[in-house]
Amino acid sequence: MEAREELRKLRESTGMNRKEFCEYFEIPYMTVTDWELGNRRVPQYLLRLMEYKIQMEKLAEKKNEVDKKDDVTK
Repeated sequence: MEAREELRKLRESTGMNRKEFCEYFEIPYMTVTDWELGNRRVPQYLLRLMEYKIQMEKLAEKKNEVDKKDDVTK
């Protein structure tokens, strides 16, 4: 799979549109657009970092949900 396809799938997995995704990662809109269209290549290290951040924040959200449930049952 090409990096541009990986980026698009990553963005879609978050449920964000391109504008929201750009704002979230503080990347210019045209840069992400060029990456997704194949006009420029997204650096692999950056793709891995974005994936990592999304995964870690999902884990943090799950932990917060568990903590809130624990607080309610105490």
